[in-house]
Amino acid sequence: MVQSQDDSGLEQAEDALVDGDVAYQRGTAQAALRHRNFRIVYLGTFSSNIGTWMQNVVLGAYALKLSGSTEYLGVIFFCQLGPLLFLSPVGGLLADIVDRRRLLVAAQFVQMALSFGLAALALTDDPSLVTLAVVVTAIGIANAIGAPGLSAILPTLVPREDLQGAVALQSVQMNLSRVIGPAIGGVLYAAFDAAPVFAFNAATYGFAIVGLVWATYPRHANAVLEERGFRRLLSGARIVNRDPLLKHLLITLFTFSLFSLTFVGLFPEIAAANLDVELKSVEYGFLYACFGFGAALGAITVGTVFAKRSKARLLRPGFIAFAVLLTAFALLRSVLPAYPVAAVLGYAYFIVITSLSTVLQEHLEESQRGRVMALWIMGFGGTVPLGVLLGGWLTEHFFSITALVIGGAVWALVLATWSNPEQLVSKGAVDG
Repeated sequence: MVQSQDDSGLEQAEDALVDGDVAYQRGTAQAALRHRNFRIVYLGTFSSNIGTWMQNVVLGAYALKLSGSTEYLGVIFFCQLGPLLFLSPVGGLLADIVDRRRLLVAAQFVQMALSFGLAALALTDDPSLVTLAVVVTAIGIANAIGAPGLSAILPTLVPREDLQGAVALQSVQMNLSRVIGPAIGGVLYAAFDAAPVFAFNAATYGFAIVGLVWATYPRHANAVLEERGFRRLLSGARIVNRDPLLKHLLITLFTFSLFSLTFVGLFPEIAAANLDVELKSVEYGFLYACFGFGAALGAITVGTVFAKRSKARLLRPGFIAFAVLLTAFALLRSVLPAYPVAAVLGYAYFIVITSLSTVLQEHLEESQRGRVMALWIMGFGGTVPLGVLLGGWLTEHFFSITALVIGGAVWALVLATWSNPEQLVSKGAVDG
């Protein structure tokens, strides 16, 4: 969609008011925030994500408390994010062929209604574990349908030269919400139980809806798809298969999520079994917040300190640092040293994730973005719960949580040796 001259002039005037006469560097987080539409969507989704992470951290603790089983904890985590693994291609296809605003607003509204339903279920004296899993799955389905569209509109909110800063800020937003949300959620859960937390999250979807309606962005990708039926759903996979860099990045992401990020979903078990932390406590919320704070700092660093550095070259040291820190976190038996270690672990984790995402986004064409970003979301959001589901079963029957987490650290070292997208980036630049 082409902006009118009035819209363009308005944005330039607003940018001038925001920036004044202060010089800024293209590609940084500061440069991305100059753009009105990015700010509107950014603040709306940021507010909503705070509520989401309030619910996420409490939902894991609540499920473990109700069931007393790490296996059920894995099931709930899979219900929450597992639909991303199966339905992201549908969401990505819709993002490329339908009105994106209508799609995104509808997905946010459905999640709002279902989260209010989750709050009502938590108010009952004896909540059904099956019903809890069904409601969480329904929320996950709505998220899977809408998430590729949210990722697809991001590059349309800023000029291409400011995309790195926008990607970094999106990571900051997602992870800063992991700090604020668990901190607030932990306090509310300790004081009032789970239902008020779930209701508060439901209300925050309103901020995302307002932002998506208020901002101006291309509502149609104008993708021309020759495939029909099921082949159309697989078109994103064919795009990736033809591109060595995309294939390399997504294999790295899928395996990292499956084997190394299991600890994210089993965080309540690590806190309870290894660190002797009461899950219905401020200490648990603060531990999760430390991890999110470190992740936010990692994303900020990519968009500021490392703004001019090759993101592909950050991956190898990032994987090594992540492996070392994850091993240290798995071996800790006291909560006090776990706070700083969790923060630095989160930092290394999102240096890796933000770097992978930036390389991918910069490489994509607009007409392909929804379908390829659906595969990214499958890898980042959908594969993690598959690993958590398997990990919960393994820790219930075969391994300790410590052994499982250390296994994830070993795989990160394997990726540090194998994953080398900088050569493919350089080759692409030469070929182009």
